[in-house]
Amino acid sequence: MATVVVDAMGGDHAPIEVVRGAIDAASGGVDVVLVGDRAQITPILDRFEADLPIVHASEVIEMHEDAASAVRQKKDASIMVAARLIREGEAEALISAGSTGAALAAAAFVIGRLPGVSRPAIASVFPTREVALDVGANLDVRPEQLAQFGVMGSAVAEVFLGIDSPRVGLLNIGEEVGKGREVERAAHTLLAAMDVIEFVGNVEGRDLGRNRADVFVTDGFTGNVLLKTGEGTSRALFRFLLETLQDDQYQTALAELMPAFMKLRQQIDPETIGGAHLVGTKGVVVISHGAASHRAIANAAAMAAEGARRDLVGMIAEGIGRSGT
Repeated sequence: MATVVVDAMGGDHAPIEVVRGAIDAASGGVDVVLVGDRAQITPILDRFEADLPIVHASEVIEMHEDAASAVRQKKDASIMVAARLIREGEAEALISAGSTGAALAAAAFVIGRLPGVSRPAIASVFPTREVALDVGANLDVRPEQLAQFGVMGSAVAEVFLGIDSPRVGLLNIGEEVGKGREVERAAHTLLAAMDVIEFVGNVEGRDLGRNRADVFVTDGFTGNVLLKTGEGTSRALFRFLLETLQDDQYQTALAELMPAFMKLRQQIDPETIGGAHLVGTKGVVVISHGAASHRAIANAAAMAAEGARRDLVGMIAEGIGRSGT
């Protein structure tokens, strides 16, 4: 069974919500280790009558801190201690809802990048059962990095969506070859020449949910905008639907349909997935939202454990090695 290290001090609602999420994950069969201030964690475990192992860490990297400086200065920060447990083979996966920059730095410099990987990327699984990357790690990218994202995203789609030979699309401003900036045009050429992925060409933002591609490849700036626009749009549409159905003539139908609406709401809720994978490092790393609730943390831990169990890291390493990028 894969062991998941949880950064108990990371996030807007840490440690209470993070520890509660870890307890829920453990109840669901995930092997969890908490990393953080033992004096703060122990009373929460006692309150919920839980017994989980704790690795003490005396420092925390706050959201407002410069990540590059903080990881150098705070060697005993919870995210740094958690990353060292992965590097030393004490655990196979890590989750954190703390500073994304700190998690990226700890993963890259402590856990280490896989051989051949130029830059790790953040891969998010959308409710539409599609993967998008990068969604925030690399604001500026080179064509060969986008090509590597295609390989890494394919592994994520295979592991978490069960798709054999996932279709990879390059997010662009048009479907035609030659569209986009120089980086997209050059990346298109590289992706089209790779035989380790199934490249379907350029795709657009409107192609999400239209069965055009299983993996959407882009830079971290564009991907983050895509991710958050999708979250906001889904919430707005759900709200519009419920507001429309408040009319008296729909009340009987609304009462009958409410269980289906609640199921739909859960399906599009980002907390149902819990986090996004940082791919390209020597361990499974899941980054959860800073405002994550205990439900999101539990789901992120389960996803991290599944990634370790299905050997996501090994699949990415094999794909990068075969791609020659």
